[in-house]
Amino acid sequence: MRLLIQRVSQASVAIHGVPHAAIGRGLLVFLGIMPEDSEEDISWLVQKLLQLRIFSDESGLMNRSIQEVKGELLLVSQFTLYASTKKGNRPGFAGAARPETAIPLYEKMIGRLEEGLPGRVQTGIFGADMQVALINDGPVTIGLDSRSRE
Repeated sequence: MRLLIQRVSQASVAIHGVPHAAIGRGLLVFLGIMPEDSEEDISWLVQKLLQLRIFSDESGLMNRSIQEVKGELLLVSQFTLYASTKKGNRPGFAGAARPETAIPLYEKMIGRLEEGLPGRVQTGIFGADMQVALINDGPVTIGLDSRSRE
């Protein structure tokens, strides 16, 4: 399971040009799921994500987590995080989980995030053609992969 995390001052998702979800200060998180992923991957990533100290303290140092700053989170499914570009110029997506595997894990991820950030989690719609807008704060962009736990 992979996360691409962007610290934002605001972010939003529209579907077919219609606003669907929006947040203020917080994290825009893109989620990619592999067929082998499990609830163990979700647990590790959620704990790491909620405790990741990437918000500034009063000294301007990245010392605060999303929970500490009472930030919001926008979760967007993105199978392209598992794009393979080894052969040719057209990416392949065989490494991404099929919807019947990915959707239940995506929904479990949402539930776990809502437990840690009650009332502060927004989402896109799995599999929808979404337009994502954001103002990256910093910029700060960090990747997490449950297969390479650092």
